[in-house]
Amino acid sequence: MPEELSRKAAYLTVHQTEELLVSVLIQLIVIVLAAQIAGKVARRLGQPRAVGEIVAGLMLGPSLFGYFLPDLSHALFTAEATAPMQVLSQIGLILLMFQIGYDFDFGHLRDAKNRRVTVLVSVASILAPLATGFAAGWFSQPVLAPGIDRLIYSLFISIALAITAVPILGRILAEYGLTRHEVGVISISAAAANDVAGWVLLAVVAAMASASLSWPTVALQLAGLAVMAAVLRYAVQPLVDRYFGGESEGDPVPPMAMALVLAGIFLCGIITQKLGIFTIFGGFLFGLMFHKHDRFVEAWRQKAGQFVLVFFLPVFFTYTGLRTNVLGLTSTQDWLWCAILFAAAVGTKIIPVYFAARAGGMDGPKARIVAVLMNTRALMELIVLNIGFSLGFIPQTVFTMLVLMAIGTTIMTGPLLRVLLPGAGIATGRYRDA
Repeated sequence: MPEELSRKAAYLTVHQTEELLVSVLIQLIVIVLAAQIAGKVARRLGQPRAVGEIVAGLMLGPSLFGYFLPDLSHALFTAEATAPMQVLSQIGLILLMFQIGYDFDFGHLRDAKNRRVTVLVSVASILAPLATGFAAGWFSQPVLAPGIDRLIYSLFISIALAITAVPILGRILAEYGLTRHEVGVISISAAAANDVAGWVLLAVVAAMASASLSWPTVALQLAGLAVMAAVLRYAVQPLVDRYFGGESEGDPVPPMAMALVLAGIFLCGIITQKLGIFTIFGGFLFGLMFHKHDRFVEAWRQKAGQFVLVFFLPVFFTYTGLRTNVLGLTSTQDWLWCAILFAAAVGTKIIPVYFAARAGGMDGPKARIVAVLMNTRALMELIVLNIGFSLGFIPQTVFTMLVLMAIGTTIMTGPLLRVLLPGAGIATGRYRDA
C-alpha cells in the first residue's frame, strides 16, 4: 500500500509538472510571436523594436486582451506559471545586460573633456529628478497613495524619475549606430552610473521600509561594489584578454569558452545581488571585459545574442503588461497626475542634462542628443517599478502612471534623434535592428 501511494504521488507530481510546462510553453508561443509582430510594426513606424515589444506586453495584459477576453486571459496566463516566467525574464535581463556591456568602447572616456561631461551629466541626471520626484511624491501621496507611508512613497517616486534605461538605451544606440560615438559612450556611461545610484537608493528605501536600514551596511555594499569592479578590471580582464586575444581570427569559439563566460555572467550576478545592487548589474560589469574582443562578441551574437532578444526579453515585457491596467485610470484627477509625473520626468532629465553637457564643454547639438538619450527609461524603469509595486511602495494606479511615463519617454527618443542627429553632423545611415 505505501508503495502504491508513493507511485501515485510520483505520478501526480510528474503530471502537475507536465501541466505547468504546457502552460508555460503556450504562454511563450503567444509572447514570442506577439513581440515579433509588434517589433516589426514599431520599426516600420520608426521606433525601436523594444517599444513594440513593450506595447505588445501591455496589449496582452488587462488593458486590452484581459479586458475584452478576461476568461481566455486567465486561462492563458495562469497564476501557477508566474514564478517560472519571472525566472526566465530575470535570466534574460542578466544576459541582455552582458550584451550591453560588451558592445561599448569606453576609449572615448580617456579624453578629459568626455570624462568631465560624463560626470556632470551623471550628477545632473540624478539630482534634479530626485529632488523633483520627491516633491511630486510628497504632494501626491494624500491623493494617490493615502495608505502608503509618505516618506517611502516619495522616495520611491524620486528614484523612479531618476532612472535611465541602460539596456534599451544600448539597443537604441546600436540601432542608430552610436555605440562607439562619443555621444553614445557618454550617455551609456552616465546612465550606468545613474542606475547604480538608483539601485543603491532603492536598496536603502527597501531597508527603510522594513525598518532594517543600517548605514554601515550601505557603506559596506558600496565598498563591495568597488572591490568587485577592481577585481574584474585588474584580475579578470587580463585573463579574458589572454584567453580570447591569443586565438587567430576565424577560429571558432569553443563550447568551453561559452560555458566559462556564462558561468562568469551568473557569478557576477550573484555577487551584485548579495551586495544589494540586484543581479542584472553583475552581467553588465562582466560584459565590459569583452568589448575589445570582436571575434568573441560576433560569435556570441550568432550563438546566443538573438535568442536573448527574441525569447527572453519579451517575457519580461509581457509580465509587466500583465500588471499594468491603463483602464484603471478612470478619473480626470488620475490623468492630471499622470501628466504631471510625465512632465516632471521629461523636464528634469532633458533640461539639466543639456546644461550639464554644455558646462562640460560639449557643443549644443551634441548636448541636446545626450539630453534626449538620458531621458530614455523603458526597461530599467519597468524593472524598478515592478520591484516597488511588489514591495508595496506604490499603488496600482501610480504603477500604471509610471509605466506609461516609461513608455512615453522611450517613444520620444527615436523621433527626436532623427531630428537632432543631422544637426550634429552625425550620419548613421539606415537604422538597424539591435
